[in-house]
Amino acid sequence: MELEEFKNSFDFTGRTVVITGGAGVLGGEIACALNRCNANIVIIDRNLELAKKLLHRLDTSCGQAMVVHGDVLKKETLEEAAQQVTERFGGIDALINAAGGNHPDATTSAERTFFDLPESGLDFVVDLNLKGTIITCQAFGKFMAEQKQGVILNISSMNAFRPLTRIPAYSAAKAGVSNFTQWLAVYMAQEFSPEIRVNAIAPGFFLTEQNRYLLIDEKGGNLTERGKKIIEHTPMGRFGEPGDLIGAALWLLSSAAAFVTGVVIPIDGGFSAYSGI
Repeated sequence: MELEEFKNSFDFTGRTVVITGGAGVLGGEIACALNRCNANIVIIDRNLELAKKLLHRLDTSCGQAMVVHGDVLKKETLEEAAQQVTERFGGIDALINAAGGNHPDATTSAERTFFDLPESGLDFVVDLNLKGTIITCQAFGKFMAEQKQGVILNISSMNAFRPLTRIPAYSAAKAGVSNFTQWLAVYMAQEFSPEIRVNAIAPGFFLTEQNRYLLIDEKGGNLTERGKKIIEHTPMGRFGEPGDLIGAALWLLSSAAAFVTGVVIPIDGGFSAYSGI
């Protein structure tokens, strides 16, 4: 690839990118970056008012933007959303599955052991992260199969590589996302087109509203013991920032990664490489 061609590969002009969870911290940052690269951005969310807040951060002179209702656990809403997107833009070039998260009812503590975790909490976390990813890939991946091209980017986690204490359902679900990413990459390439790629990024420890209670003491604002351990085992010595995801995400979505499929890229400040010694 010539240098000029390589630089142009990050120009997403005319390409339509669908993002679930785009109103969240990490998904929103990726959405804004793609917008600045001239992509058309479609935010899929069950809370339209929350999703619309992201529109104020997007520059419509770079690319079009729209918000469409969709629940990652209700396939019919996603199929309706996909239909709306194709009617407006003529196709779907990329899908980012950024919807996900943990829940206190699926988290062990001094007061609640693993044996006491309610089934409802486990169901919520596994369904949101794993089932939600699979169903969304069904609804939007079908159009890519018909087009014979497209890119899917899933969001896994470092928990998929090294399960962490206290969050068994989240770790298991994200391990499932990584496995599913590899499975779908092979399936789409062999059954429909090698021009359909499926990859994932695995963020390390990023401060979000969903995990802040585990990492930051609400009263004093200092790191919890868990937060301290994370920083001690992260060679770069800090939590990740949303912008740290952008480089890998844009690369995997671009033609610069045309021969890359079925991989899960850690973005963790070296956490997975450090043995603790």
